[in-house]
Amino acid sequence: MQQHQTRLEIRTHGQGLSEFTHRVESWLDQCAIQNGLLTVFCAHTSASLTIQENADPDVQHDLQMFFKRLVAEDPGLYRHTCEGPDDMPAHIRAALTNVSLSIPVQNGRAVLGTWQGIYLFEHRNAPHRRHIHLHVIGT
Repeated sequence: MQQHQTRLEIRTHGQGLSEFTHRVESWLDQCAIQNGLLTVFCAHTSASLTIQENADPDVQHDLQMFFKRLVAEDPGLYRHTCEGPDDMPAHIRAALTNVSLSIPVQNGRAVLGTWQGIYLFEHRNAPHRRHIHLHVIGT
């Protein structure tokens, strides 16, 4: 049994989804683990992770618009407002999604469907540097 860990930095441009599947696949190639389990962890409370379709950019747009409608950026709705009107809604959006993903690894590759990609979902309006931790264990 082997295990490897690394940290990725992803620079966002404000709210939206940033695909980083290729960076995960590149790192997995270097690890040379054929079969195991990959954990992807987002070390933030106002951003999250999702596995989503990567063929049609309208999917990412529609997801972002849905979350904007679902969780309003209205400071009158929240007690926690000291970090700006988008901060508490960002925390709620992150709570509704995932901060970690578990993905099987088979034959040295992350097991993803044909149109699936791994995304960081930035919930704040301003650009950020987000840290994503990868851990793979297997043989």
